Amino acid sequence: MYTLRRWWGRYSIQAVLVGLALLSTWAIRASQGVVVLEFYYWLSRPFQATTAAQDILADAQSQELQQRLLELELQNQQLLQLLGHTSNDSNKGVTAPIIGRPADQWWQQITLGQGEQDGVSEGSIVLGIGGLVGRVTHVTPNTSRVLLISDPSSQIGVTVNRSRAMGYLRGQTGDQAVMVFFDKAPDVRPGDVIVTSRLSQLFPAGIPVGRVESIDLTKSPAPEVVVKLSAPVGFLEWVIIQAQPVQKQ
Repeated sequence: MYTLRRWWGRYSIQAVLVGLALLSTWAIRASQGVVVLEFYYWLSRPFQATTAAQDILADAQSQELQQRLLELELQNQQLLQLLGHTSNDSNKGVTAPIIGRPADQWWQQITLGQGEQDGVSEGSIVLGIGGLVGRVTHVTPNTSRVLLISDPSSQIGVTVNRSRAMGYLRGQTGDQAVMVFFDKAPDVRPGDVIVTSRLSQLFPAGIPVGRVESIDLTKSPAPEVVVKLSAPVGFLEWVIIQAQPVQKQ
């Protein structure tokens, strides 16, 4: 007993420190460091700026508002450009946003945020910046579905604006389409403008469709040209619906 008391008197401080160290190690491991983090937080709290969190929040809100403003400005520019392209048209129609577009049918159809209540009906033509986009095939009270001219099932009567050579246009699931001529030796050149034909039963004559990119006069059974579509069909956000359906001839 005397020996134990003598040892304790000599090494008590070291023993207590070792014990505290072991206890602290166990506590840190058991709490996964939470105790240390809490201790650090309360120890450093007097030295932290009280407005730091508020400044970070205000900066995040400012950046969000700036992004929203840029998006609104971009949409406004697109609308002004679209309205400028149709300002000389006697049938100005209805401006409509694109609210739906299936990923697996990106070049086939779009859904617009205007419907029967806005004067839209089946057969109405749809225009975008640059030219023809498609026609309305289905209408609900508040929406309408559009068959795009880039859909392979879409066929449009068209003509070469310069030479009046006629044919029909079919989509190719992309920003290019193919014009098939009725004449075996059509007068056509790269860069020629292609417009809707006066013989078209679905669209009025003279609407821009695209420009000739390449020509294959040896194609059988009829010559063909590749046409770059005028309207950016793959990137549309707004369109003009000419609400009155075109009467068939």
